[in-house]
Amino acid sequence: MHKTYRIKIILTFILIIISLTGYSQSNSFKVTLDAGHGAHDFGAVYEGRVEKNIALAVVLKVGKLLESMPKMDVIYTRKTDVFIDLIERANIANRFNANIFVSIHCNANRNTAADGTETYVMGLSKIASNLDAAKKENSVITLEKDYKQKYEGFDPNSPETMIGMTLMQEEYLDNSISLASKVEDAFADLGKKIRGEGVKQAPFMVLHKAYMPRVLIEMGFISNTAEGNRLNSEEGQNEIAKAIADAIVSYKNEYFGSGEAEILDEKPSQKIIEKVIKDTTSPVKGKVILESSELIKSKKAIDNSKTIFKVQLSASIKKLELLPRNFNGLKDISVAYENKVYKYMYGETPDYDEANKQLKEAKSKGYNSAFLIAFKNGEKISIQDALK
Repeated sequence: MHKTYRIKIILTFILIIISLTGYSQSNSFKVTLDAGHGAHDFGAVYEGRVEKNIALAVVLKVGKLLESMPKMDVIYTRKTDVFIDLIERANIANRFNANIFVSIHCNANRNTAADGTETYVMGLSKIASNLDAAKKENSVITLEKDYKQKYEGFDPNSPETMIGMTLMQEEYLDNSISLASKVEDAFADLGKKIRGEGVKQAPFMVLHKAYMPRVLIEMGFISNTAEGNRLNSEEGQNEIAKAIADAIVSYKNEYFGSGEAEILDEKPSQKIIEKVIKDTTSPVKGKVILESSELIKSKKAIDNSKTIFKVQLSASIKKLELLPRNFNGLKDISVAYENKVYKYMYGETPDYDEANKQLKEAKSKGYNSAFLIAFKNGEKISIQDALK
């Protein structure tokens, strides 16, 4: 009897260990790091600087930094000089059930004076420079066997053909933009030049098939002698790897923090209206919208059957009172609670031009990562559909 009791104790202890281990793993933040190119696909090559080597070196450094942190799991699409199909890179992330996918590259241009960083999210941009960037990175699929069948007739020389394919980027666009913005902010803190205005969108095949928030980073131009030599140096790679790792950690802390969202006691003077609306863009059954009294007053003149634009300011696990002092003086604040995250929004207008003015105002108040979102009949729609 005593022996049986001891066996039960041991089995119980083992089960506890297994459950704790499983709990720890399930609560880890999973990152897939993708080093662009590899093997016979050299990427850009200038004056002895080789894109595939620089991308891999930086990815390994980013991974080492992340792996040293608690509750952070990292998987690599490649850790050596090998060739991996674009679709397989995305599948590695999908099988890993990654929280984010980060693809790292170097830029190049015939104009050797070109410099600066760019951070992209998946999107069907019509901007020529964005399409050229996608065309360059997508061209690698021609090195793959039977690429025309594998990629459903996609033409890497014409990224617009992706428009006819099934896209899932809208479900992850908000989070992708947030992650990309954090990367750009980290680069700016290093004194790096940020090309263009804010995060860019382009139809990159490697991003298209990854079903999670994902970004593609162009760390700088190896065709520029000064910037290229910096990227090719140990010191330069360490600083940019730390910037990328810091951005990932910042994103993780904002969206996947371990602390519970704080519950605030509502003040009698604060008029907040709660309502649950159907959300067809998320697997969650519904979401809660909280609106400030200022916004409730302004909504009386707005027809919700029309397309409505808002400015998304930020997302956080923390619940904030919808008061101007909590939003750098901005009024007319609303918040949507989805997937244990509060998404704070500013303004509400059916006028796209007015919405852009509100976006500029938000950025002038310090919300550099703010972006426009759209709703119709209380349901979120893509900006592309809103503008049709």
